[in-house]
Order: sequence, then structure tokens, then C-alpha cells
Amino acid sequence: MKYNVLIVDDHKLFRKGLRLLIETLDQFEVSGEASNGIEFLEILEQEIPDVVFLDIAMPEMDGIEAARQALAKYPDLKIITLSMFGEQDYYFKMVDAGVRGFLLKNSDVTEVKQALQTIVEGGNYFSHELLMNLVHSLKNAPEELTPNSPLSDREKEIVLLICKGLSPLEIADELCLSKRTVDSHRANILAKTGCRNTASLVVYAIQEKLVEL
Repeated sequence: MKYNVLIVDDHKLFRKGLRLLIETLDQFEVSGEASNGIEFLEILEQEIPDVVFLDIAMPEMDGIEAARQALAKYPDLKIITLSMFGEQDYYFKMVDAGVRGFLLKNSDVTEVKQALQTIVEGGNYFSHELLMNLVHSLKNAPEELTPNSPLSDREKEIVLLICKGLSPLEIADELCLSKRTVDSHRANILAKTGCRNTASLVVYAIQEKLVEL
């Protein structure tokens, strides 16, 4: 079985390069390409891919609006945002739309494979280099007062470990808890913070200064 991948980017040369890279992976194949958000939404009317690589800045309809419309109609759609340095202002909007991950456009084949594998297995992927860049920009932003965190000390511990990339089982081992307890804490954390997934939780933790990365 191979997973179908749709590439949405306005640069033809980049699309072709990413297609060639994906075609070296045994479990994945490119099922189609689009050059803007409108074409992307039209393709979804015909076929739902397993994963979408979606650029942010595109003509006619950008990735933010395309993601919002696509996920409103197909909430289970797995979208990985293609990003470049300097686009931090858009990250939170894409997270709010419900995308599953972020990947830098200069990522190598190993990271592309890791992102794809993580997403199809139901996880979220946030490029470490991109996350560090985001953290750096926030640390240099003007200090703003944030409301008191609704999380307990234990929940803050779990948030920190989630941000470090640990799985629920690894968190359970680290804190000497059962996996069921960790899963329960994670569900409570998402409910309290209003986050939709791990990627949005990482952004929340950074914004609220719950973690130092």
C-alpha cells in the first residue's frame, strides 16, 4: 500500500523537486499537484489525498484560506504546511486552521520522510529547526502579560515533555505514570487550553511561556 500525496505550491520547479524526492520513498507517491489554493480545493472535489503539502504564500488563494476552507469541509484532511524562514506571522493562523505539521522548504529527504510517516500514523510534525526559529523570535518580542495558566503543575510537566517530542508511553515512563493516566492528562490539557493538536499545544506553551526551549 502506498499513501497518496498532493503538492500545492506556486513554484513549478519546487513542486517537481519535491515530487522527485517523494518518489524515492517506498510508502508514498505523488497523486497530483496544484499551483494555488483554488486548484487545491478543486482537486479535493475529485479525490482526497492521504497527505497534503501546502505552501503558505500563493497567488489567487493563499495557503491559510485554502487550509481553512479545506478543513472546514474535510476535517480529517492531513495537511503539512510548507514554510520558509521569516513567515512566523502565519504559523499561528495555520495552526488555528487545523494543519497537522510544519516543514521547512529546505528540508532534506530524511526529514520529509519523517514528517510524512508521523502524519499518516496520526501524529503531528513540527520541524525542529522551524520551532527553534519561532522560539527565538518570540523571545525577542516585547514582553506581554499573559493570563495565569489553567494547567496544574503535573499538566505543565506533561506539556514540557510533549514539547520535547516524547510519546505518551515515554512520558509515562519518565513520570512513573500509566499511559492511560498520561492520555487522560493530555485530553484535559487540550480541553483547558483550547488546542486542537500537539502542534497548537507547542505554540500555546511558547506563547504562555510555559516552556523554555
